[in-house]
Amino acid sequence: MNWVRVCTTAELLPGEYRVVWDGDTPIAVFNLDGDYYAIEDVCTHDGGELTGGVIEGREIECPRHGARFDITSGAALCPPAYEPTAKFPVKVEAGAVWTRDDRS
Repeated sequence: MNWVRVCTTAELLPGEYRVVWDGDTPIAVFNLDGDYYAIEDVCTHDGGELTGGVIEGREIECPRHGARFDITSGAALCPPAYEPTAKFPVKVEAGAVWTRDDRS
């Protein structure tokens, strides 16, 4: 499994996110107070994008139906989503942020 370059650390400031694709998988990478987390950019309720929703603390709210997910673990926190979204590894190397879909 190859790592996918997201951006430089300077391009992903605290409170921001970037979406990259690893094959067919959209991965949202978040900077939460200097710590980086990556989850699949898919609401498990209806398959839509999570990004674009409100981020509060370590949670993101799906912009369509209000399901909430823990950015650090992918856990579904309230209906209408009951299943977690996938969580992916993140590494910082040589000033760049990297992630990958490690579910193979």
